[in-house]
Amino acid sequence: MTLDVFRRAVTNSALVVAVYRGEAGGQPIGFARVVSDLATFAYLSDVFVVEEYRGRGISKRMVDFIVNHPDLQGLRRFLLVTLDAQGLYAQFGFKPLTDRAHWMQIRGE
Repeated sequence: MTLDVFRRAVTNSALVVAVYRGEAGGQPIGFARVVSDLATFAYLSDVFVVEEYRGRGISKRMVDFIVNHPDLQGLRRFLLVTLDAQGLYAQFGFKPLTDRAHWMQIRGE
């Protein structure tokens, strides 16, 4: 992702969560964002923790903060895509799509 694309993504997100090392202005070590209309739909995206800080519960705290955020309650659907963190998200109620045959997509490069 280019810096320009990242800036536009953050600017147009409903919620952005960042975790920093040490005092304010420290090195960012965790990040996540949510794209949402804040009424019916949300998509959790770009969740990461810097490798040397993994295994310390940072991603769990970020996801907990996000799924319990007051602006994201009562949604009909809260989605995400993950290659390898199904166990993390299952702890917060995320499940595989049961109606995936109804979903369609246009994939960019």
